[in-house]
Amino acid sequence: MSTFPYHVAGGTFSAAQAPGNDTFPGSLRMGPLAEAPTFVASGSRRRKLWEIPHKFHCPVIGVCFGVDELRSLMAKVMHFPRETTDFVLHTTAVGGCETRSQLAELLHKNMEKRFAMTIRRFAASKDGESLRRLWREAAGAGTEIPGALWASWTHPACDVQLEQEIYADIHMIQHQIGSGARADLTTLKRLSADNSQLRRERDEARRALETLRTEKARETQLLDRRMAELRSELASKEACAANLMGQLDVLRQSLPDLKDRQALARRASDAEARAIALAARSAELDDTLQRQRGLARHAAETIRHLRATGDAPAGAPTPAAEAPASRLSGKCILCVGGRSGSVDAYRQIVEQRGGRFLHHDGGLEESLHRIDAALSAADLVICQAGCISHNAYWRVKEQCKRSGKQCVFLKGPGVSSFGKVVSTVCLSPASNTFDKTPEEVVDTQLTAILN
Repeated sequence: MSTFPYHVAGGTFSAAQAPGNDTFPGSLRMGPLAEAPTFVASGSRRRKLWEIPHKFHCPVIGVCFGVDELRSLMAKVMHFPRETTDFVLHTTAVGGCETRSQLAELLHKNMEKRFAMTIRRFAASKDGESLRRLWREAAGAGTEIPGALWASWTHPACDVQLEQEIYADIHMIQHQIGSGARADLTTLKRLSADNSQLRRERDEARRALETLRTEKARETQLLDRRMAELRSELASKEACAANLMGQLDVLRQSLPDLKDRQALARRASDAEARAIALAARSAELDDTLQRQRGLARHAAETIRHLRATGDAPAGAPTPAAEAPASRLSGKCILCVGGRSGSVDAYRQIVEQRGGRFLHHDGGLEESLHRIDAALSAADLVICQAGCISHNAYWRVKEQCKRSGKQCVFLKGPGVSSFGKVVSTVCLSPASNTFDKTPEEVVDTQLTAILN
């Protein structure tokens, strides 16, 4: 390619014409160039590409056109070998823009079309100062330098000083771009190395994943086989269960009254359990009856003995003549339950006979925890069994049995019944009924009731 007459700013490379290299037009093969005349803008007409100073053609072509774009545009107006280098194309295009030519017009129209918006914006500037300010803003932003360069150099207000300033700015920008390109190449090399490392790691991860996938597939196959075996076992068990259910249906059909027999068997079992419970209850009642009969015999013997001993001495006072208040002698009587309206009457009966009266409602309103202290302080307990709760009933009974307290249970809450019990206790033959055992108190009460 060195045999071509390549044009550069300020002259050409002269070389002999080689055979087969007549593809470039003769108009592009120029000899030594004289200095191009400087075009002075007049009025508001913008300059053409071939009208700006020739030394500006190199930055215009280099900044405003990419290598592939320039190659495509030049192929429309000239023929050149495919292996022509980018430098040869660039210098050829720069040389072709020095005068008005087909290539210069094509490049001029392309830039006018691509940078139309920037050209309209720069056209608003009427003097060199405003044009310089727009160029500085575009150069500082760095986003539209090609359009700003073309609009500034072709603007009617662009003088020689501003042209040189723009030329200096674009020259340094190209140097900075070259430096940045070198830095980008270094970064690209580093990124390429990192990319290679990441690719290796990715390949290793893929191999590891493939290994895991193979193992997973193997485990899945084993699980599938095991599942098939379990399904087979389940099917066999279901078949066995169906067979057994069929046999059970056959047995049920052979015994039509099987359900009735089962019901009778359950009823017989329940009846046997009830019979056992009734027998136990009957035995318990028999024991209670025997004890009551023994107590009745003992009471009868006591009565006969008392009748046989005769009357008391004539000078001795009779129990009826003795004052009622002397019979209780300050003893404490606890009444559990009863009507709330009869409590005052109960209290009067006890206090008239010289005793102390305590009352507990049997858990209806008062707490059952207070009944323990009352039971401990009482000498005699009268329990109104029909007016207390079950818990209070059993609590009083167990506490009196445990402590040996005398306890009388009444079915009715009447005042007369309560007074009769208190009178029976006061009229006991013994001098002090509170010193007797519970069995002796019962005997005394039975004797008083029978008389």
